[in-house]
Amino acid sequence: MSAADRPVVDVHAHVLLPALQALVAERDPEGFAAAQALDLRRQGAESTAVAGAMIRERFPRLTQVSRRLADMNATGVDVQVVSPSPSHYYAWADRALATDVAHAANRAVAELVAQAPDRLVGLGLVALQHPDLCAELLDDALAQGLAGVEISSFAPGVELSDERLEPFWARAAETGALVFLHPFGCSLDERLDRFFLSNTVSQPAENAVALSHLIFSGVLDRHPDLRVLAAHGGGYLPTAIGRSDHAWHARPDAHTCAEPPSSYLRRLWFDSLTHSPVQLRALIDAAGADRVLLGSDYPFDMGTEDPVAAVQEADLEDAVSEAVLRGNAAALLPAPAGAR
Repeated sequence: MSAADRPVVDVHAHVLLPALQALVAERDPEGFAAAQALDLRRQGAESTAVAGAMIRERFPRLTQVSRRLADMNATGVDVQVVSPSPSHYYAWADRALATDVAHAANRAVAELVAQAPDRLVGLGLVALQHPDLCAELLDDALAQGLAGVEISSFAPGVELSDERLEPFWARAAETGALVFLHPFGCSLDERLDRFFLSNTVSQPAENAVALSHLIFSGVLDRHPDLRVLAAHGGGYLPTAIGRSDHAWHARPDAHTCAEPPSSYLRRLWFDSLTHSPVQLRALIDAAGADRVLLGSDYPFDMGTEDPVAAVQEADLEDAVSEAVLRGNAAALLPAPAGAR
């Protein structure tokens, strides 16, 4: 298949699963209320109100496959990789509830994909707060026909460098599952509770911290076949990686991975959602033209309404643009079920 015949693939799109929120609220109302209060504290009242209005306005796009396909057609996107709308409302859940939430999410996403199997690829969930469950929950997602799972940048008491996650990383590498790194919230609390800093600053910061844990802890050394895709262009890390390299050379406490940190950018994948042609070109320079894929954050207001046009605005060489829009996804992802 020639490059021009490959589908345009958006690897960063979300679906809202209201049944998960209802499940958590019913099973643990006190925990759910505490999570909502935490979210309000972290975002602030103004941003919380704006976010609520935005979700209500975009609810059909988040839940209706017909509307999703129409939007894809309008922007020239052939295939979406669909992941659950990021939420930390279950990140504190006990083992039984967390397992049930992940199982429910995996099945709900699979049901969505089944409505348009030639256009949609699905990702499920695991429960990072219970590291020993993650490999089992990954297997559950794969058993539903999903391509992998979405994970957050951390869970309470669990960083991505946590030794207890080793079975999960090993299983992901063994199966070739895609692990989509997308922060589920902000960990800097009230410092970012104004001006929507809980998103504009926290999301790229969370990505940078999480990726640094993967790199410096040696996870990518031990599991070179891992397929980790970072949302939001990897956040602040790819274009500030020189400082990490300097620390690796200068300090024994940072000389903990086998190679300079910048080399690991070419073992990861990134979406194109940088909101800047200059930033996108810098990301491609840092990670390589074969490591960046189209991403929109559909259908949220912090995404892009026309992701293909956003890539084209970066004025990339034709071969690089085609790789971002089409070719790199063909190498990273399984074909949609309808195409198989």
